Amino acid sequence: MSESRTPAQVLRDARQKDSRTKRARVLSIVDQLVADEEPVTFTGVARAANVSHWLVYADGVREHIEAARRRQSRTTRGEARSQAKAPAGWKVEQEIVREENRRLRTEVERLKAAVRRSLGQQLDQLGTADLATRVDELTAKNQKLQDDLTQALARVEELTGKLAEVEDDLASARTSLRRMIRSENL
Repeated sequence: MSESRTPAQVLRDARQKDSRTKRARVLSIVDQLVADEEPVTFTGVARAANVSHWLVYADGVREHIEAARRRQSRTTRGEARSQAKAPAGWKVEQEIVREENRRLRTEVERLKAAVRRSLGQQLDQLGTADLATRVDELTAKNQKLQDDLTQALARVEELTGKLAEVEDDLASARTSLRRMIRSENL
């Protein structure tokens, strides 16, 4: 039979497993940075591995990171020496290529700005044409509504006049009716 573990043992085992996983992740990140020729720094490793800064300075991990940094510094110095031994023509060639790259970057930025301005102007022109059409449509609708209003006001006047006539006729009919009723009652 297996022996039952106490909660403290379970927690200790879980912490140890978590620690091993994080340390393995840190070592993997360091190896990956070296392979990708990226600079190895304690902060960079901690961020990339998503672990605390304390862990990257812990025994067993710190030594691995420092060794990777030493290897990178030796490689960088070796490259600097090999570049120093390069023929003078190559250095001139590199400088010409760098200058050409700077010039091309400047031109690319200038062309991008010109394209942006051109597109902006085109959008403004499209917007202006659409707005002019829309203004013409709204002006025509406004004129039609004003004509309808004028006709409606004329109709109201006409109906008001007829209403006054009908009221006068009604008043005279009432008056006549009253006279007839009086004359009958007498």
